[in-house]
Amino acid sequence: MTTNASSVPGIILPAIVVSQFAGTSLWFAGNAVLPELQQVMHLQNEALALLTSAVQLGFIAGTFFFAFFSIADRISPRLLFLLCALLGAGANALILPLAQNLTGVLLLRTLTGFLLAGIYPVGMKIAAGWYSKGLGRAIGYLVGALVLGTAFPHLLRAFDGVLPWRMLLLTVSALAAAGGLAMYLLVPDGPYLKKAARFEAYNMLLAFRNNAFRRAALGYFGHMWELYTLWAFTPFIIAFALPQLAPGEVSLWSFSVIAAGAVGCVGGGYLSQRYGSGEVAFWQLLLSGLCCLLAVVVLQVSSEVLVLLFLLCWGVVVAGDSPQLSTLTAQTAPAHLVGTALTVVISIGFAVTIISIQLMAFLLTRFPPYAVLPVLAIGPALGLLSLRHLRVAKR
Repeated sequence: MTTNASSVPGIILPAIVVSQFAGTSLWFAGNAVLPELQQVMHLQNEALALLTSAVQLGFIAGTFFFAFFSIADRISPRLLFLLCALLGAGANALILPLAQNLTGVLLLRTLTGFLLAGIYPVGMKIAAGWYSKGLGRAIGYLVGALVLGTAFPHLLRAFDGVLPWRMLLLTVSALAAAGGLAMYLLVPDGPYLKKAARFEAYNMLLAFRNNAFRRAALGYFGHMWELYTLWAFTPFIIAFALPQLAPGEVSLWSFSVIAAGAVGCVGGGYLSQRYGSGEVAFWQLLLSGLCCLLAVVVLQVSSEVLVLLFLLCWGVVVAGDSPQLSTLTAQTAPAHLVGTALTVVISIGFAVTIISIQLMAFLLTRFPPYAVLPVLAIGPALGLLSLRHLRVAKR
């Protein structure tokens, strides 16, 4: 097989990226309308925490289920992406008639998270079916799209009131459904897509027999310890360090800090073509770990420009290693189990985020952010220990 990135039809990568962004927009639709749901359902802050974590828990359950049954490797990934996008769009839209029923909304958000397991990792498998040497660049674009989707609710909050919350939910549902259709119609199976795997109960663990795969997976877990926790508390950190900012300004800067990760993802993807995914992932993880430690000093200075510049730089590198770690995972997994391997690693990685977020929430009730953010450096430190042997891995 000699197919490379230069011989892939030009429509393939844009179609995958746009479809991935459209599908994963379901993830953050609930966050964008949380204040409105709070008013409609008369929710306390504790209930809002449940709404926020429901998608995460659903996603973990979904990825575990898909990995155990090797679903992403047993049926067409394009068809799986389409079905999950359509069903996820429906689950998101059903929030409207159940908006005054907390239990119903929680179940729908959990179901949405479950279905996202057939969108996010499956999109990467579809890309892996088209790209070999250029996989790091392709996944860089994919994760960059996800990062922008993560940041998008903060942009909406910065311009609150532009789009009614009910219309916002329906718009996101329509976008997700269109993304599923675009993936199915515009992206045929790639030349590197392997024959479907038979179901075996141990498929989800088979890849971990490979030492290189274990190192890539451990690097990803260390990265996840830091990533979503920083994202979750970015508005809190900005509001603490820069109390002079208005709420709209805090939301706008939160969007900017998180969205900066797309620069790290795309830029790292191009660098991986020259230096390899292992090398790029190692250096980005090292820099983000250093930012965890430097926060002790920088967040106590009085310069608004310095604080914001520091957070923007942190935003670039904290997400920039993610696509290269996923690339290493795909490249070191058994060829017939790439979808299952990606899914189980992502599932474990998101379980790690729940532990990290809960720990940080507990510490922030007792200490200021600059005093506890170094705890996030634990993940990058452990990840670097695993990645040091993959730095020279061929892309």
